[in-house]
Amino acid sequence: MKLIVAYIQPEAMNKVKQELYARKIYKISVSTVMGCGQQQGYTESYRGINNEVNLLKKLRIEIAVNEPFARETIDAIIAGARTGEIGDGKIFVLPVEECIRIRNGDIGEYAIG
Repeated sequence: MKLIVAYIQPEAMNKVKQELYARKIYKISVSTVMGCGQQQGYTESYRGINNEVNLLKKLRIEIAVNEPFARETIDAIIAGARTGEIGDGKIFVLPVEECIRIRNGDIGEYAIG
């Protein structure tokens, strides 16, 4: 079992979702987060005062999958989020020690779905 965590641009979410759904991957969690990487932010002016904005809005996607679906999930995220520009995002793949479905007590690969 793997936990795939991806940070992407908010405007890429619809395309990423379409790519995941096309591969029959439906169970995702999405959070709004802020962060910076190589982009380093930007400067904006509001009422004559310059502000440096170095934390940019991103979306964090978390998807727990069984081992055979990990590569397919990663490929779907890449296909939906890649523009070739700085700031497209990152994907982290973590091992999942255990998964338990609260509703009925399923454990392991059966609990993930």
